[in-house]
Amino acid sequence: MEDTLLHFLSNIKLSPLPYPKAHSFPLSHHDYCPALSCPRTLQFPTLSSKTNTASLPPKPFKTPETPSISSHHTPPLPQSQPQEPPNTEFQEKILYLDSIGLDIFSLINHHRPFILSASLSNIKSIIDLLTSMNFTPQEFRRIISMCPEILTSTPSTVTPVITFLLREARVNGSDLKHVINRRPRLLVSSVKYCLRPTLYFLQSIGLEEVKRHTYLLSCSVEKKLLPRIQYFEKIGFSYKDAVSMFRRFPQLFNYSIKNNIEPKLNYFVVEMGRDLKELREFPQYFSFSLENRIKPRHQCCVEKGLCFPLHTLLKTSQEEFMSRIDVCCNSSVPLRSSPLYSVNCDIDSTTNTE
Repeated sequence: MEDTLLHFLSNIKLSPLPYPKAHSFPLSHHDYCPALSCPRTLQFPTLSSKTNTASLPPKPFKTPETPSISSHHTPPLPQSQPQEPPNTEFQEKILYLDSIGLDIFSLINHHRPFILSASLSNIKSIIDLLTSMNFTPQEFRRIISMCPEILTSTPSTVTPVITFLLREARVNGSDLKHVINRRPRLLVSSVKYCLRPTLYFLQSIGLEEVKRHTYLLSCSVEKKLLPRIQYFEKIGFSYKDAVSMFRRFPQLFNYSIKNNIEPKLNYFVVEMGRDLKELREFPQYFSFSLENRIKPRHQCCVEKGLCFPLHTLLKTSQEEFMSRIDVCCNSSVPLRSSPLYSVNCDIDSTTNTE
């Protein structure tokens, strides 16, 4: 009997229509069942049966809860799915970075992970540290734009770098700001795994006064410095000559092999037809623009039938260069005994710019 009642009640829950009149179970004076959404207590009559005259006492019926409409459109998230964290702190960081004049749109578009991983207190502490070192607002804005990783640093990680620069790299205190402004990445470089090994390498190849080339200290010896020396060995220089070139012109370490050194070297050998020993004496050749300086001046000399040494060809100003062209083209041919006599018309062979 109890099972029959439970089955009967379950049918009431599932039926969307008004409860029909029962024929097998006569109701007393009720002809219908109120709507399920109407909160009231229903009293059901005693059920009769031919085989069993016992009756169940009246049982209060708990009105089932009808789910709201919104629950069908936005079902609750499973418990295993993490909820999104509030963005209040992120907004505070953005507002703070905007208040110090940073380009927050660029930071969000290109360096969002750094902002998310850095706490607001760390960001403020780094800005306070830079301010205490007398960096102007314009300077630390430039530092952060060039090296946004600084936002994830702390004073405890930056202080060892400053100590290293002053004590081991022998940077003068008055030059510290200039060093950091030139290479902000120094502030996020590891002293143990990057700065100190690079310092020892530069000293080992005979580079004097590393403090004048601190922009190289954040470079990897294995990934950047050694591969460039090895490249010059592959194209025909001895290790001694290659090292001599980098010692003479350390900026060469910063030039891309594919985008700078290789195309200029090909033009030097194929189009200019010069000897590699000229590069050994004048590695600054790679610092000049191929399209704006090297090619135009070389082609001008070819048209005039002239050939200048590399330093004369490239280091002189445009006005001085054209003046030398005029001297060679409009002057009479010098005597063979004259130091100016040369099939290459080298009018500046005695000049040493090194």
